[in-house]
Amino acid sequence: MTARVRAPELRGRGWLNTGGRDLTLADLRGKIVLLDFWTYGCINCLHVLDELRPLEQRYGDVLVVIGVHSPKFQHERDPQALSAAVERYGVHHPVIDDGDMHLWQQYAAKAWPTLAVIDPTGYLVASMAGEGHAEGLSRLLDELIAKHTADGSLHRGDGPYVPPAPAETLLRFPGKAIELPSGNLLVSDTARHSIVELTADAETVVRRYGSGERGHPFSEPQGLLLLPPPVAAEVGYDVVVADTVNHQLRGLRLANEELPSGEITLVAGSGRPWRSAVDGAQPALDADLSSPWDVAWFDDRVIIAMAGIHELWWFDPAAATVGVYAGTTVESLRDGPIPDVWMAQPSGLSATESGRLWIADSETSAVRWIEAGFLHTAVGQGLFDFGHVDGPAKEALLQHPLGVAALPDGSVLIADTYNGAVRHFDPATDTVSTVDSGLAEPSDILVTRSGAVFVVESGAHRLTRLAPGILTTVTGERHKTERPPSPVAPGPLTLEVIFSPAPGQKLDNQFGPSTRLEISASPPELLLEGAGTTTDLSRPLVINPAVDKGVLQVVAQAATCDIDEEFPACHLTRQDWGVPVVVTPDGPSRLPLILRGMDEA
Repeated sequence: MTARVRAPELRGRGWLNTGGRDLTLADLRGKIVLLDFWTYGCINCLHVLDELRPLEQRYGDVLVVIGVHSPKFQHERDPQALSAAVERYGVHHPVIDDGDMHLWQQYAAKAWPTLAVIDPTGYLVASMAGEGHAEGLSRLLDELIAKHTADGSLHRGDGPYVPPAPAETLLRFPGKAIELPSGNLLVSDTARHSIVELTADAETVVRRYGSGERGHPFSEPQGLLLLPPPVAAEVGYDVVVADTVNHQLRGLRLANEELPSGEITLVAGSGRPWRSAVDGAQPALDADLSSPWDVAWFDDRVIIAMAGIHELWWFDPAAATVGVYAGTTVESLRDGPIPDVWMAQPSGLSATESGRLWIADSETSAVRWIEAGFLHTAVGQGLFDFGHVDGPAKEALLQHPLGVAALPDGSVLIADTYNGAVRHFDPATDTVSTVDSGLAEPSDILVTRSGAVFVVESGAHRLTRLAPGILTTVTGERHKTERPPSPVAPGPLTLEVIFSPAPGQKLDNQFGPSTRLEISASPPELLLEGAGTTTDLSRPLVINPAVDKGVLQVVAQAATCDIDEEFPACHLTRQDWGVPVVVTPDGPSRLPLILRGMDEA
């Protein structure tokens, strides 16, 4: 950003967390306003919510954070689903429903998440995409506070946030469930930050593990895994818990006569979110994880669905080590030998005794499997294609599935979350059918030893027993994410990632190049030249004139460190873009993407 620009007015379909009031920029004059463009199915957006919480607490009398919900999936356009998501993820600031993507376009956003900072006089002063901006935002806020306090334009006081009334239900947005040896069920009560044991009918709470408060020991826990008895006996805990927002794994020793309240221990994860790649095995407690969403026992170890960086990791409980199992951090869909594959927010796992690991790859609306070291796709077409269509697997569509459950006959049940359905994929016939629909955001499926099937109906705050029935075939709608594409000219194109270090920081070259840029395309034929990885944030590409449209997949990161400090802290800013482009003769020959841009005026 090189000139002072008035921030566009805040207009949307409605507001949440304001007590029914519609806000305008005039209402916010005198405050620093931070707009957070997000969509609730995006794990990177959820990371930013966590990064912003300390800033909201520290600067609460001068800063107003406003979530601008610009949806990707069709289901995310539903106002009731958005309202539920705001509660589910603990969003404690106003949210505007940008269902028609009006503000997304007005603020020239090109990625989820994108942040925009407006000063107390209504001018846009910074824009940034991706995660890792908290420290830089803090420094920018300090500068803005000093400047606008001096000129009298900053007004301190309470912001416009009005909390909704609390709800009372047995569970609150449960995530995953397993069966215990006793026949009771263990459920991650995600929005209440605890693990709950229920009776076998899922109707009565037996006991609760954890404080029920965000932070310690759990913060939005998800996946659960009952360890094989010999392993549990060796390591001293029975269940592995994916403690998602804490970026850790915890071990749960189930309650018994000698230990009536159970015991919770930290078994993996430093608590710091992942910021850089590692090679080989590393001590589990030293490792930086990223939103572990589910866990399964496969290949004689724990496999972790590392949703935050689009990978699977392994965890050896006995050796207390972790490492990468599959994925490269590129968010897309590519099969092949592991680990050199692409995934997109893997969120559900189910292993079979025959050696197959089923995966719910949510952002590609896909179900995939690993067998004999290879990743395959059963259902799913890519990041931007989704819907509710049954039939041959190559034509079938899902919408952001979060859970899978392998069945004894080799088929798999799918928690097709944003379609509100349970789907069934049969490898023998290579077809997809619908088992049940009309559910409220099913996030997991549990098949008990007796053959009963429970659906974790997260949006209805319950476990629902699935009645036996006949599979149906649905010919529903096909959807494609219709973000406004960026026009580009055929032939030479300069892709430039704009990055300015935060106030008080500089690029950090002490461990090698400070920046990294990885580019690929879908379809691959879109790029004649320029694919691959370099250390320059600007790169010449050659666009194929024979391809009329596609998606440029861009991963950029920049390492910075503090200036003039005895022990300078290091920071990593990173963002994945899936940029839809349309090739047109009169298109520009330059495509800028803002990783972090500042107003220099």
